Amino acid sequence: MPQPLPGFESLAATFEQPFEMLSACHDRVRRSLQLLVRLQDHLLAHGADDQARQAAEDIVRYFGLAAPAHHEDEERHVVPILQIADDVKLRKAAQQMLQDHALIRSAWLELAPFLQQIGTGSAPQRTGFAEAVDRFVRLHDDHLRLEDELGFPEARARHEAQGPAAIAAIGGEMARRRRAR
Repeated sequence: MPQPLPGFESLAATFEQPFEMLSACHDRVRRSLQLLVRLQDHLLAHGADDQARQAAEDIVRYFGLAAPAHHEDEERHVVPILQIADDVKLRKAAQQMLQDHALIRSAWLELAPFLQQIGTGSAPQRTGFAEAVDRFVRLHDDHLRLEDELGFPEARARHEAQGPAAIAAIGGEMARRRRAR
């Protein structure tokens, strides 16, 4: 009997805690990447069955909708404060985050058609799909680590130093932008 390939449960985080929200998004990114790798294995054993189609749809929904909003959050509230830091390491981290986002967007444009094909019940060409999956997963590895270990903690500390209103403003902006969509 095939193993199910469900979507994932998301952790509860609110816009009142925007940096916790950003971290929770990274947890969802990791789970979505794991689902993507499991989907690749599932396709080899079972083809583009109902479970594969559902997994592909979940991945497309997350990386096609939620992940771009997350990158925009980072580009509005993490990158700018790092770019003006006195510390060269932080300015370089900000630049790397932006470069990574561009590479991830490009890799997504390569991967998404394979997932859409699976969503229609058709298995993609194995080698091309495997290469696209590998590139997409690899690009996230160092990127997530950079943001988790340096970008988020440093940006959070700098925003918190500006007072509670700064954190509240970030959360409010993130919530308003999502409601506007």
